[in-house]
Amino acid sequence: MPSFTPDEAAACRRLIDLALAEDLGPTGDRTSLATIPAASTSRAAFVARSPGVIAGLPAAELVCAAVDPALRFQAVVPDGSPVARGTVIATVEGPLRSVLAAERTALNFLQRLSGVASLTRKFVDAVAGSSAKILDTRKTTPGWRLIEKYGVRCGGGHNHRIGLYDGILIKDNHLAGLGGDVRRAVEAARSHPGNAGLPVEVEVDTLEQLEAALAVRADIVLLDNMTLDDLRTAVGRRNAVAPGVLLEASGGVNLVTVGAIARTGVDRVSVGALTHSAPALDIGLDYLA
Repeated sequence: MPSFTPDEAAACRRLIDLALAEDLGPTGDRTSLATIPAASTSRAAFVARSPGVIAGLPAAELVCAAVDPALRFQAVVPDGSPVARGTVIATVEGPLRSVLAAERTALNFLQRLSGVASLTRKFVDAVAGSSAKILDTRKTTPGWRLIEKYGVRCGGGHNHRIGLYDGILIKDNHLAGLGGDVRRAVEAARSHPGNAGLPVEVEVDTLEQLEAALAVRADIVLLDNMTLDDLRTAVGRRNAVAPGVLLEASGGVNLVTVGAIARTGVDRVSVGALTHSAPALDIGLDYLA
C-alpha cells in the first residue's frame, strides 16, 4: 500500500498548517461554534462521487489529527485503489464540531491528489503492452510538489527528479549558453564537484544532437517534440551504438498520442499534464450518525 515518505509527510504538514490557518482564521468555525453543542459527536464517511483512483488518505488523516487529536480516522481502501462511484474510502468519528472543521481541508487534499492519481492511471493504461514508463515533471503546484508526485505513484506512474538539486537535466537553454555543444555540457556536468554518481540527462530536439549525446554516453536522452518517425529512428540508433542509454520522449504528449509514442520503443514518457492539468476527483463527506 502506498504511503508518505518522511519528507512527503513533513511537506504535507506544512501545507495543512497553511490550509487550516486560511480556513479557520483566528476564530475557528463560527457557524459550528454557534449551532453545534460542544458534546455532540458524529461518524461520517468519505465517499467517491465519481470513479477514479484514490490518493491522499495519509493527508486526510493528518488534517484530522491537526484539527483535533480526538478525531478517529480510518481508511477503508488503500491509496492507489481504483474505485467506483459511491465507494466509501474512509471514515472519521469524533466531536462533530471538529469533523466539520476538518471536512473541507481534508476533502481538498483527497480530491486534488486523487485527481492526479486518476489521470496518471489513464496514461499508464494507455501505454500498457509497451515497455515505456510514465513519468511526471517539475510542472507542479508550488509547495505541493512532493505530495503531487506521491499522487503520481499512486496512479502507477514514476517520479522524475524532485527538483534542480537531485538530478542533472541539461535542457535546450543550457545548451544555448554553450553554443549547442552537447559533449562539453555532459562532461562539465559529470565533472562538477558533488555530481559524482548522479545520472546525467540531456535534452535534444534533433537527430544530430542525439548522435552527440549517444557518443558521450549521456545516461538519459530526452527527445523533445520529435515526430514518431524520428523517435523510431532515435531508438534504432540508440540500440545500435549505445544500448545502455535510456531514451525519454516529451512534448505533445496526451492521452491520444501517448500510446503511439510508447510503441516507438522509448523507455520513458514524461507528462507535465499529470500534475498541471489533472482535474479534481469528486469526493464528498456523508454523515452517518
